[in-house]
Amino acid sequence: MKGMMRVLLTVLLLASGLWGNGLFAGPGKGVPVTTGNPDIPVDELALRLNPLTRSELVVEADGWQRLLQDKAQEIATAEIGVKYQRKELARADEVKAAIEDVEAAKQAASEAPADQEAVKELKDAKAEAKKTVAEAKQAVAELSADREVADMAKTASEEARKKAQERGTADAEKPVETENPDKGVTHKKLDKFAREKAAERKHLLDFLTVLRAQQTALVDRFNIVLDELEEKGGDVKEYRQYVAAVSGVKVDISDMEAVWATVSGWLTSAEGGLRWLRNISVFVVTVLAFVFLSRVVGKALKQVLASSPHASKLLEDFLVVTVRRLIIAIGVLIGLAALEVNIGPLLAVIGAAGFVIAFALQDSLGNFASGILILVFKPFDVGDVVEIAGVLGRVQSMNLLAVQIRTLDNKAVIVPNNQVWGQAITNVTGTSTRRVDLVFGIGYGDDMQKAQNILEEVVSSHPKILRDPEPTIRVHELGDSSVNFICRPWVKGQDYWDVYWDLTRAVKERFDAEGVSIPFPQRDVHLITESGGGDGNAAIPPKTSPAAASETRLVGGDSADIGTEGSSA
Repeated sequence: MKGMMRVLLTVLLLASGLWGNGLFAGPGKGVPVTTGNPDIPVDELALRLNPLTRSELVVEADGWQRLLQDKAQEIATAEIGVKYQRKELARADEVKAAIEDVEAAKQAASEAPADQEAVKELKDAKAEAKKTVAEAKQAVAELSADREVADMAKTASEEARKKAQERGTADAEKPVETENPDKGVTHKKLDKFAREKAAERKHLLDFLTVLRAQQTALVDRFNIVLDELEEKGGDVKEYRQYVAAVSGVKVDISDMEAVWATVSGWLTSAEGGLRWLRNISVFVVTVLAFVFLSRVVGKALKQVLASSPHASKLLEDFLVVTVRRLIIAIGVLIGLAALEVNIGPLLAVIGAAGFVIAFALQDSLGNFASGILILVFKPFDVGDVVEIAGVLGRVQSMNLLAVQIRTLDNKAVIVPNNQVWGQAITNVTGTSTRRVDLVFGIGYGDDMQKAQNILEEVVSSHPKILRDPEPTIRVHELGDSSVNFICRPWVKGQDYWDVYWDLTRAVKERFDAEGVSIPFPQRDVHLITESGGGDGNAAIPPKTSPAAASETRLVGGDSADIGTEGSSA
């Protein structure tokens, strides 16, 4: 029987040992492996967490949460101690004031012993002082009974003395007692008590700053664990809510000494103000560096595209601006990471917002796609004179949504890319040479060869007309009132209108000088009267009776004969 009991006890001990070691633990149950050193470097912590499974990461998260909870409890205890010590100092001031009232009443009673009112004031002052002293003793007793607060204050004082010894200023931390012969023993005790409590409160406030810095370091490492757990599919909502609840600095504005100690301590803390100063500096330097880098890359890309014969000015501007903005955006994201902003959720929000915006701006996306096609196929470039969607003008600029055109009379017209790509595009200056089309008419009675020679001489003498291709000057048609010549010289694109205007003027001047007529439409009107006859000349019809009827008729091509028929009644 005893042997069976020994075997059973042995099995139970082994089972309990294995259970305690986590070998029989269920998912998420066990001992954390990364909480042994709360000050573990964050990069080393990330490497240790990477191979762990989701259930193991839950164990690690629970362990770090317990550490954070303990630290939050220490901070709460220290804050309670600060409040208690403030009450102690206030009670000491009240006791001092009560004793001063008693002494003043004694002085008044000694000066006027028969004054019953002074005696009554002395009794009231003594009773009030007794009550105040009792309350003060009660407050001190309550503080002394709270062992956590007492231990915290003791630890804070020890830490302060250690730091003072390290700096060689231990004597400066000791309260200095001053002898005042005018004060009684009670006053001296109260002053000494007040100085000691004030020093303890200062030490506790400094220690509270250290605890908050430690809490910040724990939060940083806890967030790394939560990020790894979230990446592997774990639910971290409750953990993050706890972190948000215990993080941050809470101050009581009614205690300005504590507020100042908290703010100044945070500003000078390595995990507080100095940390954020470093982060902000890194953010600013990073953004400025990427802005400078974007300009350098933009200039280099612009030079490369400018030397390429296949890149248009529109494509060059688009690529340069896009690359510069992309580099700046990357710099801002890296800077935000330096500010300890988790850019993962930020990128997710940007992606979701992009989907919503894309759905709401479908027409703009069509313009975007058309703009890409225009940039790729290059039907025109900046500075070209084009006719697009019924608008004739010079291309000023283009983005992914629209093209801005400056008309020939200097009006700014913005045409959406959908309309540009969806309709015919006429690029007036898309080629290096253009043909000037002119038509000159001469009369049927003029010498055609003479007119031909005049046109050839005027064209050949103009310096801006190209010799290759050769100009074309031919009799084109026999019009209603003229023989029409076509004159089609070739010029450079930028010389088109100069040549057009020069030839028109020069041909008119030469035709006038050589006696070649330029016919114009005209109409002859003839009045014919049947009663008086007529020879085709205008005649005044004879006076007829009121009953006479008149008739007007149009006869012949360009000549109009107006006949009047009349008869007497």
